[in-house]
Parts: sequence; structure tokens; C-alpha cells
Amino acid sequence: MFREPVGVGRQDGGGGRRTAGGRSLWAATAGSAVEAFDWTIYALLVPYFSGQLVAPGATGTLVSYTGFAVGFLARPLGSVLLGRFGDRRGRRAAMLWSMTVVAAGCFALAVLPTADAFGAGSVVLLVLVRIVQGLAVGAENSTVAAYVTETAPPGRRMLYSGVSYGGAILGTVLCYLVLAGLLAHFGPQELREGGWRVGFAVGGLLGLAAVLIRRWAVESPQFLVCARSGRQDGDGRGSRSWRLVRRNATAVFLMTAGLTSGYYLTITYLPEYVRHTAGAADARGTAAMVAPLLMLLAMMVAVGALADRVGARPVFRTGLLLTALATVPAYTAVGAQCLPAWIAAALVLACLAGPLATANVFFAGLFPVRIRVVAMGLPLTLSVALFGGTFPLLAEALAGAGHVRLVPWVATAAAVLSLAATCLVREPAHAGQDLAPAR
Repeated sequence: MFREPVGVGRQDGGGGRRTAGGRSLWAATAGSAVEAFDWTIYALLVPYFSGQLVAPGATGTLVSYTGFAVGFLARPLGSVLLGRFGDRRGRRAAMLWSMTVVAAGCFALAVLPTADAFGAGSVVLLVLVRIVQGLAVGAENSTVAAYVTETAPPGRRMLYSGVSYGGAILGTVLCYLVLAGLLAHFGPQELREGGWRVGFAVGGLLGLAAVLIRRWAVESPQFLVCARSGRQDGDGRGSRSWRLVRRNATAVFLMTAGLTSGYYLTITYLPEYVRHTAGAADARGTAAMVAPLLMLLAMMVAVGALADRVGARPVFRTGLLLTALATVPAYTAVGAQCLPAWIAAALVLACLAGPLATANVFFAGLFPVRIRVVAMGLPLTLSVALFGGTFPLLAEALAGAGHVRLVPWVATAAAVLSLAATCLVREPAHAGQDLAPAR
């Protein structure tokens, strides 16, 4: 099913390289879009499906957010299992398998039996599906990052990084458009009574489309050279190399904390934050999130091109600093109903544009080709699970205890931690060989 297409690794000639690069970018971007849609649509639909699949009221919502967190907690194991597969069998094969499982999981969520029909079994099935999806996408981001790093043209890697991760923004835009459409068509009550299933079905269809796109992608030339030569030098097996790998892996873990906390606060929890502080969200308010996301997408492309000129690390640091300064004032203004939620979202996302645009290639370039997917994927998924996947659960628990105003402070503290962690990064010896240094 996942055999290499004819011509993989033989990209001679400028036109061939451009064609292969375009296919690679499409494959990476499409998968990022589907992954973002799957995880974001789950979080956005929790208030609507929790009453049917779990239990009515706050208990059902909290348990459903636990399912969201459990899926993320499965990602580190998936990053090792599928990451080893990607480092041994190829980036393309790993990306195909992960997207196939994600699509199947979306369709499974769309047909899950309700708690009235299946009792506690519906909760068990919900959690199992999220665990399987978490395992599947555990190495998705790091595999895509390695793939883009190894297939993007020299001097345009950060631009390609911004565009490929922009797929996640497109997937999130689709989430808000789909949710707004469902609210407009069904209304909140009908959406709670089963209309939510349409959202998961859309995710399954998008996953199938991504699988078809990835079937036409070529394998990473750097991976093929490394695999055929059996090269051992610079693969992280020497004592000094392992110390550098561990140091950079720690840096990736900490640098991801502020990035993922700010992102999930704004993208997944903002509607609930508005409900707790300023009243119920409606279809119009949900659709208003599309503008900030499209702005973020445009900024990521522009900032990616800038990072190719000035380096990834300065851009990454500046974005984290601005995020730490802007988050609490923006959300305080939303809670006081002095600022529309979509404007606050636009402000925070504009600050995050730099880190989001550069993270993929910046992080991947810190590790050797032979172990790149696992070495980047494990610390990244651990951090996303701890600081991102559990963020809605933590935020909802704070809201339930009457401390919803503390939620943006948590994201701010994580941004400060990530900013400090950039000082841990050390450039590996291979940085000048397979990509431009982050500087």
C-alpha cells in the first residue's frame, strides 16, 4: 500500500527538484491540516457531545476534556514507536501510516454509541479511540519537521517551515468554519443531540484526502543517502554527541511549553473562557475566529521568509517575549468585556507567529538525520502532552474552582520558561552540512 513511487531519490534537474519539493510541501502541509482539524474539532465539540457520550453537565465536560488530554499523553509513546519506524523505513511511509489511522479514528468518533445506548462502554470507546489516534500522530509533527528540513531548498527552509506548519492553521480555520456552520444549521440544541457527529465525519474525509496526497510524495533524499550508506558518523552515538542530543532534547521540551500553552489557550479554550467570563458563544462569535487565524497564517509565511535571512533563534525568542507580555492583558480585557475575543486572539497569535513558523525546522535541525524523528519527537510530544494536551483540562478545573482569571497567567509563565530555555540550545556539528544554522 505504501510503496515508494517511481523516481524517488532521482530528482535530477532543477525542474525535477522543484516538482519534488512542491509535492513534499503539499504532503507535509496536508497532514498538518488534518492533524490540527482532528484535535481541535474534538476540543471545540466537547461541550456538545459530552452530554450524549459521557454525562450531562460539568462532569461530562470534564471527563471529555480528560479524553482530550489522554490522547496527548499517548503521543510520547507513539513518537518512539512510529518515530523509530520513520527513522528506519522513511519519512513518507511513517506519514502515510499516521494519517491513515487518524482518518479511521475520526470516522470511529462519528459513529460512537451514546451513553444511553451503551452505558459506560461509550466512555471506554471514546478514550480508546483517542489513545489510538494519539499513538498514530505521536511522531507526525517531528516526521513532518524532519521531512521539510530534508526536502526544502537551501535558503528557504524556514519559509517552508512556516508554510508546512501553516497547514495546522488551515486545519484550525476549517474547524471554526465547520463549527460555525453546524451551529448555524443545527443550532446549539440539535448540535448536542447528534449534529456533532458531522464534524468528526468531515475530519475523516479530510484524512482520506491527505492520504492520497501523501501517496504521491517523494522520500527525503537525505534519508535515502543515510539509509543506503549506513553512515554512523554524527548520528548521536558518541558520548559527546549523546550529551549534545540530550541537551538539545531538553531545550526542545522546554521551548515547546510556552508555544503549546499559548496556542491551545487561544485556539481550543478561548470559546470556553468567553463562556465563563463574558457569556455564551454563538455561531457569529465562533466564525469571528477565522480572521485571526488567517492573519496568523499570513504572518507565519512572512516571518518564515524573514527567519531565512536573520536566523530562527532571534525570531523564535522575540515571539515568545511578546507572547509573555501580551497574554494576560489581552485576556483580562476579554474577561472585563473591554475587548472582543477575536481581537485578543489576533494579538496573541500575532506574537506566536514567529515561534510557530520556525519551530519545525529549528528543532529538527538540532539532531542528526539518523535519529532526527525520535530525538525531536519524544521531548516535543512530552511537552505538548504536559503543557498543551492538559491545558483545557487544567483551565476548566481552575474555572470550576472559581479561578478562571488565572488561566492566562499559566500560559504566560510557560512562555517565560520557554524563552529562558532558548539559552540551552547548542548547534550540532552537522548543522552546516544539512541546513543553515539557526544563529
